[in-house]
Amino acid sequence: MSRVYNFSAGPAVLPEEVLREAAEEMLDYRGIGMSVMEMSHRSKPFQEIIDTAEADLRELMKIPEDYEVLFLQGGASQQFAAVPMNLMKNGVADYIVTGQWAKKAAQEAEKYGKVNIIASSADKTFSYIPDVSDLPVSEDADYVYICENNTIYGTKYKELPDTKGKTLVADVSSCFLSEPHDVKKYGVIYGGVQKNIGPAGTVIVIIRKDLISDEVLPGTPTMLKYKTHADAGSLYNTPPAYGIYICGKVFKWLKKRGGLGAMKEYNERKAKVLYDYLDQSKMFRGTVEKKDRSLMNVPFVIGDADLEAKFIQESKAAGFENLKGHRTVGGMRASIYNAMPIEGVEALVAFMKKFEEENL
Repeated sequence: MSRVYNFSAGPAVLPEEVLREAAEEMLDYRGIGMSVMEMSHRSKPFQEIIDTAEADLRELMKIPEDYEVLFLQGGASQQFAAVPMNLMKNGVADYIVTGQWAKKAAQEAEKYGKVNIIASSADKTFSYIPDVSDLPVSEDADYVYICENNTIYGTKYKELPDTKGKTLVADVSSCFLSEPHDVKKYGVIYGGVQKNIGPAGTVIVIIRKDLISDEVLPGTPTMLKYKTHADAGSLYNTPPAYGIYICGKVFKWLKKRGGLGAMKEYNERKAKVLYDYLDQSKMFRGTVEKKDRSLMNVPFVIGDADLEAKFIQESKAAGFENLKGHRTVGGMRASIYNAMPIEGVEALVAFMKKFEEENL
């Protein structure tokens, strides 16, 4: 069977080259007679895997020395609690709510302190990014929190908020490594890897070292303290070892492709193919304000539930998987992460044109 074009929002498409390499090493990793899946996380070969992965990520993102890189478990959702538990020294935090994940993060943080929603796009079903150039940042806020790319709603911050000197915390799960990030602008930048980087179950946290401390909220579990993992080089307990190994291979793949600047250019070209078609189609339309469109997640609708169901059914039969929109918004969504080739987007647009001709 040939591989399908997988437009899933996550777990999502991975580079075929990486999967083939992992398949070759599945039973015997570099002559040691076992799989990485079976290997002790305390072994020399695994230490080399995690050290190389961190070094390559630091190179790709130009991560300064005063930032720690942590490979953790629990996905991005566990960070919804870890962030306030570690950072809420004054018991106050400001959140900008631009979608479901920022909303869930704010709700979780409310368990640990006072949460101020200083901007939101809920009034228009999260179809835009609010103006963040002059926000009412709380004087006593420990941090300002954003979800930088909104997987469900297909929006992306093009400019980071002016936090007025407060620490910026960003969930970048669905735009991680899709373009360059100026790490120095963030106190914490984290993301689940299952969209753009690797298999589900791993989360990468990049945190400024001065934010790592023993002074955490009372009752913070040992496993949710950033210091626990920073002190142990992400090996306090058994890490998501195979996930880290695949992430490391994806970092090498990204370096070979020319790094994050080259990936951004490629992702812009790829997204343009789909957005240009949506902008002139008489049947399909995008749901996001143009200035705030994501390069990674493209939601679109027909506006007729029966036709949408037909489109999803026929697209699946034609080899286009996971185009159904998130259950909270309906319609369709194409997630076109780094590993989705431009040929996949071109094939989808050709299919959409044909469907439009046959059903308009």
